[in-house]
Amino acid sequence: MSGHSKWATTKHKKAAIDSKRGKIFTKITKEITVAAKLGGGDSGGNPRLRTAVAKAKAVSMPADNIKRAIQKGTGELPGVSYEEITFEGYGPGGVAVMVESMTDNRNRTVSEIRHIFGKSGGNMGEAGCVSWMFHKKGYIVISRAKADEEKLMTLVLDAGAEDMQIEDDNFVITTPPNNFEKVKKVLDDAGVPSEVAEISMVPQTYVKLEGKEAQQMLRLVESLEDNDDVQNVYANFDISEELMNAE
Repeated sequence: MSGHSKWATTKHKKAAIDSKRGKIFTKITKEITVAAKLGGGDSGGNPRLRTAVAKAKAVSMPADNIKRAIQKGTGELPGVSYEEITFEGYGPGGVAVMVESMTDNRNRTVSEIRHIFGKSGGNMGEAGCVSWMFHKKGYIVISRAKADEEKLMTLVLDAGAEDMQIEDDNFVITTPPNNFEKVKKVLDDAGVPSEVAEISMVPQTYVKLEGKEAQQMLRLVESLEDNDDVQNVYANFDISEELMNAE
């Protein structure tokens, strides 16, 4: 799981100090609005909304922003209608890439994503070309400095996690999607902080990249994530932490 956890942890650390906080707020606002539209504005009965609101609070989004985003989704306030589109393709070295987007203009987004793939040494593929390489999982990363391995493993497995591995300086926990919230609550109640906690598409296998291909791949992912319509990017690369932190 090395490539996934390294990138997830790196991008979350960058997001915490990112000068583009407004862009992060915009992406989370879209997710809250769509979640409220599809499942209603009560987070108690809408797991997707509950997760989106938790993500908003984690980056200190003001409560008023969260409330307005929910009201736009439920129709209490006027708002934009977003379409969800997932793109699939390949990056440098044959890395599998999945891109989840929300857009109010399908043609614009398709054109922009295709352009980003092309300029970074990749290419967009057909629907289904790489999705079979990923499994949807609850995904939690915890610093090894913040928890005792034995106690943590007992805690999360009893709560319904399916696996816990050591990855460099972190514990990486995976759960079935429907057990994610339960495991996260148990960790919160026990006072165990998480570096990353999300529903994610976790790769089954990884492609190790070095040198120019690694740099191209990181540029591709960062360019995709910088696009206003892109919500999440998943890829099965394995790149050293030194190279990722140097970017």
